[in-house]
Amino acid sequence: MDCKFERVDPRLPHPEQLKIGKRNTEIIFKLNHTMPMADEYQELLRQLFGDNLGEGSSVFPPIQGVCFENIKIGKNVFINSNLLAMARGGIIIEDNVQIAANVQLITNNHDPYDRAVLLCKPIRIKKGAWIGAGATILPGTCVGEHSIVGAASVVTKDVPDNAVVVGNPAKIMKMLDPDKFEK
Repeated sequence: MDCKFERVDPRLPHPEQLKIGKRNTEIIFKLNHTMPMADEYQELLRQLFGDNLGEGSSVFPPIQGVCFENIKIGKNVFINSNLLAMARGGIIIEDNVQIAANVQLITNNHDPYDRAVLLCKPIRIKKGAWIGAGATILPGTCVGEHSIVGAASVVTKDVPDNAVVVGNPAKIMKMLDPDKFEK
């Protein structure tokens, strides 16, 4: 995926980012201690994601992470429990994506020579993709349309449309027939 690279030094003062981070931490705490799908829970999701949560999408607790304001979730997305979203680099989840439990979406890494500095690149998960339980998606990667990332796999490079990938690092095991998906 051709993506913007961002270098972030958390040691520098970022008062607005600190304010947003504190707000998000409080919302996440409340969210993780509220009955899922209750009206209060839905309101907390709206507070956390704002207009970036598509119609018909579900996010089950608990969730953890940072920079939730950098996440855009499409329509009819299902995200199961224990999502870790390190979203400083930005995460786009398109329509009809399914994300199983214990998935990690990691958009940042550390500079190997100045480990306090974060090196950030976005993640994109295209429409109709399925991310299996315990999978990890690493910075700067794109998971293709209708592709499947197998359980416990680690995505280190782009996954083509209609591919089934498994392993660490994830490798293509087979290709799905694109004509079998609803248009």
